[in-house]
Amino acid sequence: MKILYGVQATGNGHITRARVMAPALAQEGIEVDFLFSGRPPEKLFNMEPFGDYQTRRGLTFTVIDGKIDRWRSLAQNNLLQLVKDIRALDLQQYDLIISDFEPITAWAAKLQRKPCIGIAHQYAFSYPVPGPRIGRVMMPMIRFFAPVQQGIGLHWHHFDSPILPPLIEAQPYPITVQSGMILVYLPFENREQIRQWLLPFSDYEFHVYCDIDHPEEDEHIFWRPLSRDAFRQAQACCDGVIANCGFGLASEVLQAGKKLLTKPLTGQPEQISNAAVLEHLGLAEVFDELEADQFYRWAGQSAPEPVAYPDVAAALARWIHNGCDQSAQELAEELWQGVIAEQLAGPVTT
Repeated sequence: MKILYGVQATGNGHITRARVMAPALAQEGIEVDFLFSGRPPEKLFNMEPFGDYQTRRGLTFTVIDGKIDRWRSLAQNNLLQLVKDIRALDLQQYDLIISDFEPITAWAAKLQRKPCIGIAHQYAFSYPVPGPRIGRVMMPMIRFFAPVQQGIGLHWHHFDSPILPPLIEAQPYPITVQSGMILVYLPFENREQIRQWLLPFSDYEFHVYCDIDHPEEDEHIFWRPLSRDAFRQAQACCDGVIANCGFGLASEVLQAGKKLLTKPLTGQPEQISNAAVLEHLGLAEVFDELEADQFYRWAGQSAPEPVAYPDVAAALARWIHNGCDQSAQELAEELWQGVIAEQLAGPVTT
């Protein structure tokens, strides 16, 4: 069996899911080629697990000071190149296409009548989740952006729907707590704004991962270049995490049992929904502007219990190897049995 796996590379969460799926699929004897789009190739990092992967321009969005700029996003996306890349992608050698919300592989599969499944957080919006009812708005866009024959959605709770647990890799480092050390990842925010937020809290040490070439020190703020391994090390020993509301990172924070203070990206419906769900489940605090009272209240909280998510990647790889015959509902029920009920804090009604 040979698969082409398309990954939307705008956010690191999509890449992380593919990084987890790669060895699981290999374990099942499945040959996989990877294609990434939505980010310049030179901005990709720690891509060794994907071998001789392909890249395309694809589609992305522009963020200015923590807010999506719709006009610049529209201007920078080359729709003509997108169509050319879709039509030029030859899928003849592949038995199955997997799309993690990646448009070129999904549309090429649709046009060439190749079987295509989607594995992504976005497909959970097919079902009612707590918070703003963005599914009605998002699902038509999701179906148009990356059309698939079957979408497998992932979320922090099943909400009585065929939604799977998060697809994340196990933390490779021992979980400890370095008191007062806060890990910060706010890639869509203005760096000076981040600095102004953090400067007043001089009794804490902030390790901020961002797009720089070399480490920098600024009083109690330590700026660090992007590195998957270094970030996981910091995640394992930090006292808490401040981040935007991407699904993948929040899932890793919950798995590690770290408290989370999160800022949804303005104008991004998925992150707005994520923030609402985290609050609904009592798993995180949300902010728009970091204020002293909220920060100190959050920082003074005890660490939550880690959430023991099952090995979703292995289950999905077996499911794919067996021809995707098992229903999504059965697969979801099987996987959620491995999550202790008490770990799903808060109400779960929709």
